[in-house]
Amino acid sequence: MDVMEHIKQSIESNSIILFMKGTPEFPQCGFSSRSSQALNACGVEYASIDVLAQPEVRANLHRYADWPTFPQLYVNGELVGGCDIIMEMYENGDLKTLVEQASK
Repeated sequence: MDVMEHIKQSIESNSIILFMKGTPEFPQCGFSSRSSQALNACGVEYASIDVLAQPEVRANLHRYADWPTFPQLYVNGELVGGCDIIMEMYENGDLKTLVEQASK
């Protein structure tokens, strides 16, 4: 399977997925850590892909949604954004609403 197809399939088969550096248990950058903590605080299950362990995904994900940085959160197949957007949505309550609806 080509890397772009792998990315597409990962996004389409998971209602909530975070492409991040490291894992939710062991994040490898502050932005990924804050993003996964915000999702954890929302109390929903989500998938994650460690882009450091999958360099081909890291090198090509920006082509999928024209977003250059990590982490990247997708909900129901749509790019939500990176850490700044995730944290803003978490702080105003929109993230919890969005991910709770997606996890139903």
